[in-house]
Amino acid sequence: MENQFEKGNLSINSENILPIIKKWLYSSADIFVRELVSNAADAITKLNRLDSLGEAHLSENEEFTIKIVLDKDARTIKFIDNGVGMTADEIKKYINQIAFSGATDFVNHYKEKMDAEGEIIGHFGLGFYSAFMVADKVEIDSLSYREGAEPAHWLCEGGIEFEISKGKRNERGTTVTLHISEDGEEFLDDYNLRRIAKKYCGFIPVDIFFENAAAKTHDKEPMNDKNPLWLKKASDVTDEEYKKFYHQVFMDYNEPLFWIHLNMDYPFRLKGILYFPRLKHELDSIEGQVKLFSNQVFVADNIKEVIPEFLLLLKGVMDCPDLPLNVSRSFLQSDGYVEKLSGYIVRKVADKLMSLSQNNREQYNVYWDDINQFIKYGCVRESDFYDKCRDAVLYKSTKGEFFTLKEYIERNEEKVGKKIVYANSAQRQSQYIRMFEENDVDVVLLTTRLDAPFTTHIEGFEEGVSFARIDSELSDIMKSEKDGKDAKETKEEKDRKKGLITIFKEAIGIKGLNVEVQSFKSENIPAMIFLSEESRRVQEMSKIFNMKIGDGKVDEKLILNDTNELVKLLSEGNLDKDDARIVCEHIWDMASLSQGHLSPERMEKFIERNTVILREFVR
Repeated sequence: MENQFEKGNLSINSENILPIIKKWLYSSADIFVRELVSNAADAITKLNRLDSLGEAHLSENEEFTIKIVLDKDARTIKFIDNGVGMTADEIKKYINQIAFSGATDFVNHYKEKMDAEGEIIGHFGLGFYSAFMVADKVEIDSLSYREGAEPAHWLCEGGIEFEISKGKRNERGTTVTLHISEDGEEFLDDYNLRRIAKKYCGFIPVDIFFENAAAKTHDKEPMNDKNPLWLKKASDVTDEEYKKFYHQVFMDYNEPLFWIHLNMDYPFRLKGILYFPRLKHELDSIEGQVKLFSNQVFVADNIKEVIPEFLLLLKGVMDCPDLPLNVSRSFLQSDGYVEKLSGYIVRKVADKLMSLSQNNREQYNVYWDDINQFIKYGCVRESDFYDKCRDAVLYKSTKGEFFTLKEYIERNEEKVGKKIVYANSAQRQSQYIRMFEENDVDVVLLTTRLDAPFTTHIEGFEEGVSFARIDSELSDIMKSEKDGKDAKETKEEKDRKKGLITIFKEAIGIKGLNVEVQSFKSENIPAMIFLSEESRRVQEMSKIFNMKIGDGKVDEKLILNDTNELVKLLSEGNLDKDDARIVCEHIWDMASLSQGHLSPERMEKFIERNTVILREFVR
């Protein structure tokens, strides 16, 4: 370079590059660590490639490293590599030539290609300039691998002016020095800078060492794992290694249930591991985390355009080398490659579930309580997912048995057809459940808010299949032979039942109360409340979406059991008005308890009434 000194302007017509970088390039300031370490790793990768082509000549035991050196006293952060290096001409070419004529043209040219966060699609060679998000002056010291190359020094203080001169570096590679501005003060903290480096570069394929110049401390071991577990073949990884990796990456010390190792080379490249954690709780409290990488460099958590939304309930890592580091969501949404990638991931998850359910059913049954929320949510969100794993969807009965839809129908079709009888609470609805179980009908438990949209989805997918809660209708299974299909009532019977309904309505005093009289097989139950399946689903969906759905009318019905002694006593009409009112109110409250909707006032009166009844009993 003949000791020459050169000044010039960056090829961008702007008073200052900082506003462009800060407003348009990235949404998060800490991204500069990722970009500069990635550039350093690329420089080493390029040198290795040149060596394999015979264009560079490396020693047999060459060791490559990247160093991050923090000097809080000098307010600098250095990124040092021993990669390919650059000549002065290459610095001019790759650093100075920003191919835009000005800030206004820059924004106008790419405004249609910016995503919601304002980030620009792809690299455009601008990764280096993320340094100016935290620095008001940046220096480059570089020595090219080329034989006879001279070291070069480049300096820019955030505007459009730069200086380039002969440098002093005597070893191949590049040092980028950031002089941290007041805006970047937080990055001068040792712990914070380490955390950011670990976040973005914890698995980068070159050893990274951290040094604190002011404290005179440095790492003896690399801070990263350059051979992460997801790059290995599944057959070469032990269960203990999978678990250890899970604990380290996600800071979750619970054991994962199982995992899927992804490995695809064609038609796209994808490697990764998806873990199934325990998901017993409602979806609102579930926090999954799927980390997306590009060539072992962290991109972001939970990018739903690449990873289907329902899979974000899981925890895992995915490395997609064909995705650029800086990729906009508008690009992802319209990209056919990403769509295929997403479809592949869904298929692999479905395949894993099917394999477990078919080859290790006993263990899969044990998993079901933990994973059913995830699977049901996936079925609702992705029809393709349900189509691929429909035989891995289980239904747990009140007796603790597990059935697929096909198995349930085969066991119960003779008595209930293709109807799936279910309960929301084994405790509150125990009297209903007992009636079905005594008649050898399996009752499945559907206890979460997700089950309303899930059952609706299944009904739309499976021809002829319907779900009915055990208290949605008085089925023939509950009725005594007296009220069977062929039963005929005399006028006397009809009048007696009509009188009983009148007594009950007057005692309760609720306008519009729908009351009927039927004969149950069980004599122990005085009354039951039945709510049509349609009305219940409307209510449940209204709660889920916090909005009124439909006209608000509830198709609720109280059915008095004509075989019960208390109801018979009312029917005979021998009780005085006060006693009849107490009996009617108590029957009404007991039936309501099974629905779980006694108001505090009614509950208080119910308890008081129990005390009165017990007092009379012990006299």
